[in-house]
Amino acid sequence: MLNTVIRFALRQRLLVVAAALFLIGFGSWQALQAPIDVFPDLNRPRVVIMTEAPGLAPEEVEAIITFPIETSMNGANRVQAVRSSSGVGISVIYVEFDWGTDIHDDRQIVNERLQLVQDRLPPGIRPTLAPISSIMGQILMLGMWTDDDNVEPLELRTLGDWVVRQRLLTIPGVSQVFTMGGGRKQFQVLVDPDAMLRFGVTLHEVKQAVQNSNENATGGYLDEQGPNELLVRALGRVQSTDDLRKVVVAVRQGRSIALGQIATITEGAQVKRGDSAAYLRTSPETFSGGPAVVLTINKQPGADTRRVTDDVMAAIDDLRNSLPEGTRVEPLYMQKSFIDRAIDNVVEALRDGGILVVIVLFLFLMNIRTTFITLTAIPLSIVMTAIVFAIFGLSINTMTLGGLAVAIGELVDDAIVDVENIYRRLRENALRQSPLHPMLVVYQASVEVRNSIVFGTMIVILVFIPLFALSGMEGRLFAPLGV
Repeated sequence: MLNTVIRFALRQRLLVVAAALFLIGFGSWQALQAPIDVFPDLNRPRVVIMTEAPGLAPEEVEAIITFPIETSMNGANRVQAVRSSSGVGISVIYVEFDWGTDIHDDRQIVNERLQLVQDRLPPGIRPTLAPISSIMGQILMLGMWTDDDNVEPLELRTLGDWVVRQRLLTIPGVSQVFTMGGGRKQFQVLVDPDAMLRFGVTLHEVKQAVQNSNENATGGYLDEQGPNELLVRALGRVQSTDDLRKVVVAVRQGRSIALGQIATITEGAQVKRGDSAAYLRTSPETFSGGPAVVLTINKQPGADTRRVTDDVMAAIDDLRNSLPEGTRVEPLYMQKSFIDRAIDNVVEALRDGGILVVIVLFLFLMNIRTTFITLTAIPLSIVMTAIVFAIFGLSINTMTLGGLAVAIGELVDDAIVDVENIYRRLRENALRQSPLHPMLVVYQASVEVRNSIVFGTMIVILVFIPLFALSGMEGRLFAPLGV
């Protein structure tokens, strides 16, 4: 079979060259489109269940929320592991599924289990599913601060929540954007106990009035003579502190008691449990920054980290012109930087190896033509690898590039053996009294060493085959090395 391939290549030389040029072009395009990451996709299908229970201690959260949910998830189909974390007022449960399962099917299974356990949870407690994210999903952290001392942390956090965060969530590939720091804006009702006693109003009545006031209601339609109808609405949604002051708390002796008569209503910051700061190195000895709003961006599974990061930074550049003067948004951590550094190191090693190959080839063969012919195996092998990556859905990472370096070394070694033998036989043929046709000499010389090359390559392949038998995280990490 291999002899047939050699004969075909020698007879159809123009076709082989054209096919090689096509593969170089197509493979180069595939290489430019391939996702780039530090490691292969290690993301096991995982669904995160988050449940808020304000005011409960970690022991209570674990006993009445975490344990019932965790127990119900353990028996779900294709679930491999269930882990949980209970804190002050919050429960987080991680449900991990088999490799290769569809994450959307997994979320449906979790939702069905949550419906079964809902009646065992305290009233008003409703578990929610976190957005789909990956194990290496935290790709970017942004620090947002201002050089203007007149800008309050409350205003800075409002910009982060309702301007920057909302813009970043529209970017394809972004799964979550968490904000922390600054001051989270809220309406604060500071009741006056003396006024409440004077008007005979209880704290429970105040709480119920505030909860019931912040909503709009419909009153149906009002028919008129003719084709028109009027929509009747009751507008009660709170827009400002003045709206809250007008809320009726109770009626005493035919008189309505407004919230503003028994309480002071202000705009203030929510009570903090921790804070955040951001600092940017301006020189080897100095930093700039201070208290800041920090935004953490998570990507969706399978999204290209570098492409999503570039899109996020482009959106930030567009937003800078619309932010108040003196407001700065700067990257504090970029996973892309580590990816670029790791890939650059491997590419640099490949480059240095290629240069050494050229030098060694020329020193041994002492012929520029044969050296060039041997080196054509390198770009062809690289572009063919890019096409294989596209077929199997692999990314360009340190493991696949490491395997590529080994494969290129083996391929160049085979090419050296073949080309050197052909070169030697052509020189011997030139000294004969009746030389054979050069194409026949090339064919015979290539066939002469073909078995040795094939068996040597098979030995190298056998070394990497056990990598495909690895399972779990190890298999996901090392299998691309053998591809």
